[in-house]
Formats: sequence, structure tokens, C-alpha cells
Amino acid sequence: MVTKKLFREGPYADFFSQGVLAGNVLTLAGQIATEEDGSVSDNIKDQMISCYKNIQHILSQYDASLDNVIDETWFVTDVQEVMDNVSDLFSERERIYGCKPEVSQTLVGTSGLVSPDLKIEIKCIAYLD
Repeated sequence: MVTKKLFREGPYADFFSQGVLAGNVLTLAGQIATEEDGSVSDNIKDQMISCYKNIQHILSQYDASLDNVIDETWFVTDVQEVMDNVSDLFSERERIYGCKPEVSQTLVGTSGLVSPDLKIEIKCIAYLD
């Protein structure tokens, strides 16, 4: 049996974990761009920044950082919007990581996320030494 270390937080804490550490592998639930006050920007870059802020918060619960991330999946409601802004998005992503991210990445187009205001959700896998 695998021993798991769970991190539960937020309005859905009774339903799922934001992070699950099993061995050296940490999986994060998809993170959305809801701010602490419940607001959501209508700008995809701002939403991406907010997603990474939430990712960093969960990683910190395991004494980890973005350096530990090995895989990302972006779920977006408009692939063309991402492609139209790819240079700006990836420049900002590089700034957030502090370097060119050393991760694999998948971009998935979806018809909707948990709220119609959301444009992006980011799910990560991290490896902890």
C-alpha cells in the first residue's frame, strides 16, 4: 500500500486534495485563477499568473518549489487565444519560474472549466528528492 501525504484546502477540501504526495511524486489538482476575494480577471495572462501563485502555495506545503515541477497540463477554453498570446504567456511563465522551465507540457482545449469566467486551469506533477 502506498503511503500518501494529503494537503486539503479551500471550498472543496471535503471532496479532494489540492496535493497528494506518494513516495517522491507530488501531484497537484488543477489550479484555477480565482483570487482570494473570489474575483477572476478576464485576461488570460493574469489568470495564468494567478494559477501559478496557487501552484506555488501548494508546493510550499511540501517544502517544494517550481524547481520540483516536472510536468504541466494546461486546460484552456480557447486554444487560439493562447496561441495568439503565446510569446507573452511564455515570457511571463519564464519570469515566474526564474528560468526556462525544465518541464514537459501539454495544452488541452476544453469547452469549459468549473466557472464560465475561467480561461485556464493548470495541473502539475512534481518530483521531490
